[in-house]
Amino acid sequence: MARLYEYQGKEILKDVGIKVPEGRVVESPEEASKAAEELGGEVVLKIQVWLKGRAEMGGVKFASSPEKAKEIAASLLGKKFKNFLVEKLLVERKLNIKEELFAGIVIDDYEKKPLVVFSAIGGTGIEEIAREHPEAILKHHVDVLEGFPEYRARGLLSKMGFKGKLLVKLSSTLSRLYQAFRKYDARSAEINPLVITEEGDVYAADTHITIDDYAVYRHPELGIEIAREFDRPPTELEKIAYKVEENDYRGTFYFFQMVERPNPDENYIGFHGAGGGGSMMSMDAVLNRGFKIANFTDTSGNPPASKVYRAAKIILSQPGIIGYFASGSGVASQEQFNSARGLVKAFMEEQIEIPAVLRLGGNYEEKAIEILHTFSKFIPAEIEGYGRDDSPEFCADRLKELVEKRGRKVHRVKPMEEFAPPENAYSFKTLTGAVYIDHSLCVKCQAKPCVEACTYGVLKFEDGKPVLAISEEDAAKGKCTECLACELSCFLEGNKAIKIHLPIPGLKEYREKVSKEG
Repeated sequence: MARLYEYQGKEILKDVGIKVPEGRVVESPEEASKAAEELGGEVVLKIQVWLKGRAEMGGVKFASSPEKAKEIAASLLGKKFKNFLVEKLLVERKLNIKEELFAGIVIDDYEKKPLVVFSAIGGTGIEEIAREHPEAILKHHVDVLEGFPEYRARGLLSKMGFKGKLLVKLSSTLSRLYQAFRKYDARSAEINPLVITEEGDVYAADTHITIDDYAVYRHPELGIEIAREFDRPPTELEKIAYKVEENDYRGTFYFFQMVERPNPDENYIGFHGAGGGGSMMSMDAVLNRGFKIANFTDTSGNPPASKVYRAAKIILSQPGIIGYFASGSGVASQEQFNSARGLVKAFMEEQIEIPAVLRLGGNYEEKAIEILHTFSKFIPAEIEGYGRDDSPEFCADRLKELVEKRGRKVHRVKPMEEFAPPENAYSFKTLTGAVYIDHSLCVKCQAKPCVEACTYGVLKFEDGKPVLAISEEDAAKGKCTECLACELSCFLEGNKAIKIHLPIPGLKEYREKVSKEG
């Protein structure tokens, strides 16, 4: 799920007609002072972080004047709350609150329906309120075909004792909250507190909204950097990794950093899983052997070799790791030779010097292991491949032995060279990259293995030179699956005429910075 900051959530609520306090987002004490002056002097300042219970942490403060708002803003901006550094504050006009309520909608995965939850008692700890005052809680599953019209909300709220104008306002708010929930593809949307003012108005005083990961692409207006449910802001490398997933629908690539700068003395390794359950077992295996995990990565759902390649390049952009461990379920349905090709292309480009143990159990695992062992001679470090019959514990033992054999050598992140395609190369675009073929080398090639290796029939020979057997448009749309077979076969048996460029936006700049930091 992608979490929104409070100010973003309130823009959504305003969009569907729910009242929110007038406010301004500020990034400096001077802006806070100006906002307080524009809002009438008496304001509340709230840190903008993905945390609940901000008031108890000291992240919500009241100011009676612009001068006081400036002073409070100076004390909050730049301060760390748990894992969040405060960079923005929401300054809002103070409300005359008479009563606090709670309203929320969440996807009930068991019932496979949206669940409306309303509480006549607001404040933090809705779960505790539900236990201690069950009579104050309303729950209603929504028929998605019918929606949640006002008359439905009115009928439910009237049973709780609400009536008159207040009943109409609350019903409207609850129905509009559902409209926002559907319109923005939310997984959860809550208003806590939903307040009734002394003047009889109903306001969303605070809101927490999360958007479904798979719907983020439909809402560029929200400016969501990364569709992940983190308990902290995403790291720079996580943002780079998410762009790979965002722009390539084939299979899954999930990347989460446990630590930004691994300490070489603490046995950190790069971890590359495939499938949730098997990856957890594999993580346990390496942890039980004294390793620590620098990152959690998952490439599952039959990703192309190009996606696995990018995942490996990103994992290897972490300095301080002393090994690379890949292991998933052991019975994965994906074609494991794609994973093997992606890994060896990345390892050869990196010329890694830390050992890698790769358990690629599943479909075509024998072919995958053969690819790993065939290309391992072109990589300085020890590369070992295993299948489903080799347990995660055995593979973790092998990594430990190889790390010790290597003298616990530490991975050093090198700057990435600018890609320079061969001059006058024949080329065509793929879904996420481009293929370049130096025909001047092809005419001297005796083996010509590339077309045979291209089992999808993307390439053919024309005057002894490999060219597209399909249209350029079809290749760019994905009929070239980016399996990397042509490049690797040409490297191994041909004349090294084929180069496949798979850009990773932002990684070159990131690695330049990391390599300078040492």
